[in-house]
Amino acid sequence: MRSVSSISSFLSLGLVRRRIISNKSQISVLRFYSDDPFPLSSPKPPGLLGRYKNLVDQGKLQHDPYQERVAFELEKLLGRLEQYEKDMEEYHVNLANWEKKRENERLKLLMEEAEQQQKGDIRTSVNKHRNKLLERWMFRKKPENVEPGVGRWVSYLNRERKLDSLVGSRPTAPPAPKGLYIYGNVGSGKTMLMDMFYGATEGIVKHRKRFHFHEAMLNINEHMHKIWKNQVEEQSLQSSLSSWIMNLPFDMKVKEWLAAEERYKQEVQMKNILPAVADKFLVDQQGDQNGASILCFDEIQTVDVFAIVALSGILSRLLTTGTVLVATSNRAPKDLNQDGMQREIFLKLVSKLEKHCEIVLIGSEIDYRRFIAQRSKDQVHYFWPLENSVVKEFEKIWSQVTEQLGGEITSATVPVMFGRKLEVPKSCNGVAKFTFEYLCGQPRGAADYIAVAKSYHTVFISDIPTMSMRIRDKARRFITLIDELYNHHCCLFCSAASSIDDLFQGTEEGTLFDLESFQFETETEGGKLRRDVLAEGTVGSGGAPTGIISMLSGQEEMFAFRRAGSRLIEMQTPLYLEGVRMLHPYFQRQSKGFGNNRTILQSQVSP
Repeated sequence: MRSVSSISSFLSLGLVRRRIISNKSQISVLRFYSDDPFPLSSPKPPGLLGRYKNLVDQGKLQHDPYQERVAFELEKLLGRLEQYEKDMEEYHVNLANWEKKRENERLKLLMEEAEQQQKGDIRTSVNKHRNKLLERWMFRKKPENVEPGVGRWVSYLNRERKLDSLVGSRPTAPPAPKGLYIYGNVGSGKTMLMDMFYGATEGIVKHRKRFHFHEAMLNINEHMHKIWKNQVEEQSLQSSLSSWIMNLPFDMKVKEWLAAEERYKQEVQMKNILPAVADKFLVDQQGDQNGASILCFDEIQTVDVFAIVALSGILSRLLTTGTVLVATSNRAPKDLNQDGMQREIFLKLVSKLEKHCEIVLIGSEIDYRRFIAQRSKDQVHYFWPLENSVVKEFEKIWSQVTEQLGGEITSATVPVMFGRKLEVPKSCNGVAKFTFEYLCGQPRGAADYIAVAKSYHTVFISDIPTMSMRIRDKARRFITLIDELYNHHCCLFCSAASSIDDLFQGTEEGTLFDLESFQFETETEGGKLRRDVLAEGTVGSGGAPTGIISMLSGQEEMFAFRRAGSRLIEMQTPLYLEGVRMLHPYFQRQSKGFGNNRTILQSQVSP
């Protein structure tokens, strides 16, 4: 058994408060690799590459030529973003004016056609603007195999062509700087560098988001559900004729025609839901908040048909409309889809990534999380094995932490996406305690773990067993849980049956497969959404993709194991723990609430 440190490692998170008045704006610090805020007298903080070199000089990082090259490329990208932000602001103003003018002209055309309908002369009006080919197609005897609505489709296309001639084509977005797609081994520094870049974009671009794979997939599915639901509500409204049509001076028959034309426009726009999702996925461009967009995407994966189809549609739309992507993965783009699912769609995704991103390998074989942990003073947050003395120490830490927070231990409920809730058996002022079985022994998914990670800055998990293929579903959920606690920078205390290196054992019994850990929960009426997207791939009768061989297989599976173990090790280091008070949403919410005169957590308590 490893020796157990005092509770001072927990106190170093800054959970003992003191009141400090500060007029200095908060510096965005990502992970534990970023420097302390620069003093007000500092002339100018160093660039991203300079910051990386400073961390190396301070002994916080080990110099790595691959990391230095990526830092250099990210700094070049950062330098191009300031001008790009200005170009995109102008573009969005032009786009908004164009969209407004086009919609006004569209309504004028629609009213003109309605007037012709009222006069009973719509055929003459339409034919005047229709080329001969479409005219013959429209008014010849319709073959039996022509679908109903072809006439409305032709009418819609004609109207769109007229609008193009009246208003002109859609404004073209300025050429975007190439983003970066960073890939490499576990612990090689991919996420660290991406996060340093993300922090450095604050104040340069207005719209920026950072997503991990799990959270991105859940957001995509949530937006799909909302758009589908809105569409249903709009169709219901239009079926009874919307008020603006009812107030027009036309016969009811013409009003019905107008309503059908409007409904058809909506159906055409919703034919492919993914571009509509992409437009909502990153940001809503509103008012004076126009400008460039940055998407930082951690751990791009293509685990099933849904991921391939959804990522291809979303990323293609974003990249072609000016979003700059900085992404990380353990594989090069062309190697993501090893099972060969939906190859044609996948190759389009690869083509987009290679066109819009520099593909950069971090080729180091060193796991720097372990390297940092070896150089750090031992602060035990991972207790093993499950012997009486060790379990008592674990429970003692829980008691000390909750006593220090001075709150009552109660049960609680946290909201989960899609209107669900998760019961938390024990919680106290931002700290929660669970058993492994409660979190990972039931059919939970990334949405549940994101809810926990966002709600609690410190999480205790007890009775973690050694995991093999016999409990593959639980193991997969545990890996997803660790991913989300790490991504939200939570403090984690564990009691487990074995050491971190022995926690995951073997793959000989089969692949580790658990679709639930990537489940995309929706309300009952929205359950068809994921199946609709999967329909573009190979879908079995039960609505599940038959093209899925496994979520993780062979090398991918071992990568997931190594990543989870590497992150568990990092989460015990002082550098990681120091970052909790800066990065966890719980403390960020507190900081925003206090404003300039906010409560700042004590920076460190000596062991």
